[in-house]
Parts: sequence; C-alpha cells; structure tokens
Amino acid sequence: MLFPILLALLNGVLIGTSRAINGQLGTRTGAFRASVWNHAVGFAFLTAVMLVMGVWPQITDVPAAAYAGGVFGALFVAVNSHVFPRLGAMNASVLVISGQVLSAVVIDCVRQGTVPAPVRLAGVALVLLGLSLPRVSASRAFAAAHARLRRLHR
Repeated sequence: MLFPILLALLNGVLIGTSRAINGQLGTRTGAFRASVWNHAVGFAFLTAVMLVMGVWPQITDVPAAAYAGGVFGALFVAVNSHVFPRLGAMNASVLVISGQVLSAVVIDCVRQGTVPAPVRLAGVALVLLGLSLPRVSASRAFAAAHARLRRLHR
C-alpha cells in the first residue's frame, strides 16, 4: 500500500511542476498552443514508452465515450496554462483541487446511486476548509499590509 501512496504523491509533484511549466509556456504562446505542445510531446513520449514495452492499445478496445477523457485532459491543460500565471501556483492549485474533490463526490454519488454518508461529507468539508486556509492567510496578510500603508499615508 505504501508504493501507490508514494506514486500518488510523486504524481502530485509532477502535476504541479507541469502546471508551472505550461503556465510559463502559455504566457509566451497562448493557452491553446501550450496545450498542443504539452499533448504533442506527451504523445511522442508515451509512443516511445509503448514501443519499448512492446504494447500498443487497440482503438476498438475503448468505448467511444471514454475519448471524452482526452478532450477534458486537453481542456484542463489549456485552462491551467491560462489561469496558472494569472492566479499564481497556490490559488490555481487550491481551486483545481477543490473542483476535483467536489466532482469526485458527485461522480461517486451518481455511480453508487446513493447520497454520501455524513462522515464523508464532513471529510469533504474539512478538505475544502483546509484548502481554503492559504487564501484566508493571504487575504489577512494583504489586509494588514494595506492597513499599514494607510497609516503611513496619514
């Protein structure tokens, strides 16, 4: 169980790094061009890995609706390339993770056909509260700095 946990943490580091790189590329080339480069390079990388492994997917093995994941992934990269440099790493990440947590609850509800247990809803609320703490701290620091500037100008 430790390996999947470490792998998930590494994946989070890679996602954060990818967002920062794509955000910089997005400011130079535009969000959609950054997304195209991201996916072209990713396609080339995965093609090389699959050729080395001797495994190639069959297009007919996947239900047609599953291709929506590619569309969502491309939009995710394009939108992140746009918002990341504008909102900053922390704000963009907090908002994206909050959206992921909320959509995960909805997806689980739909797939399981049940309303989440109160304990799970409390857990989601705690996660969202924890994610919002950096924004609260930042807004308090901004307000304090603004108050000091006003006192200096009096």
